Amino acid sequence: MNPINYNNRYFKGIVNSPNGEVDDQTIFHYRQQDAIIWATYSGGSIQFGTLVGHIVDDNGSLDFRYQHLNRDGEFMTGKCHSMLTILPDGRYHLDERWQWTSGDQSSGQSAVEEFVPTGETA
Repeated sequence: MNPINYNNRYFKGIVNSPNGEVDDQTIFHYRQQDAIIWATYSGGSIQFGTLVGHIVDDNGSLDFRYQHLNRDGEFMTGKCHSMLTILPDGRYHLDERWQWTSGDQSSGQSAVEEFVPTGETA
């Protein structure tokens, strides 16, 4: 099995709980050094966000914390655990369980999927 490598991969939201803010217009750009991962994200209801975390097992599962400024000018923070599936074409799919650590402290589930941005090559 190839080692898990999130570095320089792009993801977009494909599904989310109603209380979430990520949608199909939200684009994430992941980076990785050793087991540490970080990303920036924006789009849809999110002006700009960052996340930082780490790979927690050999299957590529992630534990991270996130923060962003939404289009309403609110700062939002949360925590997330993501489980990796590698799709038949080699792209990454992450099923996520998250919880706000700001606002109403509610939780939800979402998924993001890797894509190759226009003009980029895999």
